[in-house]
Amino acid sequence: MIFANETDKIWQVGYISGAFDMFHIGHLNLIRRAKERCEKLIVGVLSDDVIMKRKKKLPIHPLVDRIAIVGAIRYVDEVDITTFELLHKDIAWEKYHFNAMFSGDDHAQGSWTNPREEKALAAVGAELVMFPYTERISSTLLRERIS
Repeated sequence: MIFANETDKIWQVGYISGAFDMFHIGHLNLIRRAKERCEKLIVGVLSDDVIMKRKKKLPIHPLVDRIAIVGAIRYVDEVDITTFELLHKDIAWEKYHFNAMFSGDDHAQGSWTNPREEKALAAVGAELVMFPYTERISSTLLRERIS
């Protein structure tokens, strides 16, 4: 795992996956920072059923709308649907052949990190790269504010 502020490396293909529900500046910061560090950026948008299973709630915006929002961002070169299978980083690599998988550093520990997957990525020359999390906003905070 690499923290982006510890290197100036530029990767050829980068990949991010997320719900991107209630799109906010934290999402944009992550996507923009990732694009600054790779030539091509692929963004996976979690399917509604993946969000329901992982977060125990339906997204506010349906998948088709979230794909349209993410796909309209100038930093995004390709957008795709993240299925249950693609939650496994090594399987996502098999599909997209990225050199770097980007995330917010709020995922630097816990269930998002998996030593087996990290080792599998390293074996094919792919790295996990963490950007600083935008702490002032999250989809969870937005949901709380509108409740």
